[in-house]
Amino acid sequence: MTTISPFKIAIPEAKLADLQQRLANTILANEVPGAGWSQGPTVAFVSRMIDRLQNGFDWRAQEVAINRHPQFVTEIDGQTLHFLHVKSGRAGAMPLLLLHGWPGSFVEFLDAIAPLSAAGFDLVIPSLPGFGFSGPTREAGWNDGRIAGALLELMQRLGYERFGVQGGDAGAVIAPAIARAAPGRVIGVHVNAATMGFIPMGPIEPSEIASFSDAEKSRLQRLQQFMAERFGFNALQSSRPQTVAFGITDSPAGLIAWLGDMFAGFGDSPDAVEQDKFLTNVLVYWFTGTAASSIRLYYENAHDPEAWSPKPSSGVPTGVAVFARDEVAIRRFGDTGNNIVRWTELDSGGHFAAMEVPAVWAAEVAGFFSTLRT
Repeated sequence: MTTISPFKIAIPEAKLADLQQRLANTILANEVPGAGWSQGPTVAFVSRMIDRLQNGFDWRAQEVAINRHPQFVTEIDGQTLHFLHVKSGRAGAMPLLLLHGWPGSFVEFLDAIAPLSAAGFDLVIPSLPGFGFSGPTREAGWNDGRIAGALLELMQRLGYERFGVQGGDAGAVIAPAIARAAPGRVIGVHVNAATMGFIPMGPIEPSEIASFSDAEKSRLQRLQQFMAERFGFNALQSSRPQTVAFGITDSPAGLIAWLGDMFAGFGDSPDAVEQDKFLTNVLVYWFTGTAASSIRLYYENAHDPEAWSPKPSSGVPTGVAVFARDEVAIRRFGDTGNNIVRWTELDSGGHFAAMEVPAVWAAEVAGFFSTLRT
C-alpha cells in the first residue's frame, strides 16, 4: 500500500447545510458577569464566531484557496495520511517537512508557503494522523513516536533521502523525535512553541532559579501560571478524552470554544490569529470529524512510558525560535537533549507564529536552514 493519490477538498453541500442548522440551534452557556476569559471563552467570543460563520464566512472560497496547492493522500501503517506537497521549482531545493500541533492543522502554514517556496524549499505539509483530512485514527497507539515513524516513511516514499523538519507545539516534539529515529536523514530541526524537552520537567532548586536571567525567570513564571490556571485541558485529554469528545464532535459552538480557549490561552489574545483563519482551522476539524481523534494524541502520549523520559540528543543541528508572546522555552533545559546551534528571540508573534506573523516566521525558518545548505 504505497500508492500516493491526488486529493482535493470538496465538502458536500449537505455538511455545509448541517453546520448552518446546528449553528442556528446553538444553546449558549451562561456566564458570570465580568468574568471575562478567566473561566474560559466568553459568550461574546463564541457568539461572534457563530455570527461570522452564519454571515460572511465563505468556506468554498477557503476550499478554492487551499486546493490551489497540490495535495495528496497515502496510507502508512494502516492510517490515511493527507499532505500538501509544494515544490519550489528551484534547482537544489531543500525538502522541508512542516509539522503542526493541536489545536492547529496544516492551515497554520498556508500563508508561509509562498515565501518558503521562493526561498528554495520543497514543502511537505501533512495533516498529522488523526487530524484533518488524514481522518480519524483507526486504532490505539498513535503517539508521537509512531507519528515520527510514519512521517519518515512518507519522506522516503516521496524520494527524499535527506530533509529538514520544522515543528511547533506537538510538532516541536515530533520533529526532534524524527531526528533521533534517523539522524542521518535529517539535515536540521527547527522548532517554535517548544515545550517538552525545552522546559523544566520537575522541581527546580532555588539556587538554580537564582542563576536565571530576567527573561528566564519571566518564562518560568509564565509556565507556572499556565500550569496552574490553564492546564486542565491537558489533564482531561490525557485521561478522559472521550468525555469531551462528544461535545466537540456534536456541537460547532462547543468546538469553537474548546479550540478558541487554546488559541487565546497560550498567552495570545483571542484575536492574535485573524478570525477567518481561526474559523478555517476549526472547520477542518469539524468537517473531517477529527475533534475526538486529535485529542486522543494526548492520551496516547500520557500512556507511553517513554514519552516523558529524558531523551538523548540526536546530534542534528537544531534551531529554536522564541516568539514574543507565550513562549516558555529556556535554553539551559533545551541544551541537555538537543544540539542547539541557533537560538532566536523575536519581538512579535506567539504560539501560532506561522499564522500570526507568517512573514517573520518564514524568514526565521529560512534563515536557519540556509546555514545548513550544502
